[in-house]
Amino acid sequence: MYQGLLHLHNFGRWVVLSLLLIAVLKSLIGMAGNKSFNSADNKTALFLMISAHIMLLVGLYQWFAGPGLGSIQNMGMKAAMQNSVARFWAVEHPLGMIIGIILITMGRASAKKKITDKAKHTRSFWFYFIALLIIVASVPWPFREVARPLFPGT
Repeated sequence: MYQGLLHLHNFGRWVVLSLLLIAVLKSLIGMAGNKSFNSADNKTALFLMISAHIMLLVGLYQWFAGPGLGSIQNMGMKAAMQNSVARFWAVEHPLGMIIGIILITMGRASAKKKITDKAKHTRSFWFYFIALLIIVASVPWPFREVARPLFPGT
């Protein structure tokens, strides 16, 4: 079961990153072009938030029920903090993703306020853009020491 969830989580990163990139671009275009905040913008933000929260739940389940937490507990938190791979999986990845998802949620919430459409696009853009930077920095890309394959099963 753990491997299936790992593949789902790995595949889900592409869904979240794609939707986040679309949301950033839509917000930037809306902000620069003084466009109205329409239902397509709202749906993109909603699907982004839903997919990010699903990935959060899958990731938290893996963190608590998977083999990683047990190995960190066995080595001790002090030793885990001195090991860059263990530190990434114990702290950096979960914390970066949680912060990114909080920012995505704040971006969605700010667009629901009764403010001008330009302000909605501007606020959404900044929340989503910062979330994108943090999430990209927290992903275990293949070129990193904590590498995961780009696509599940490869």
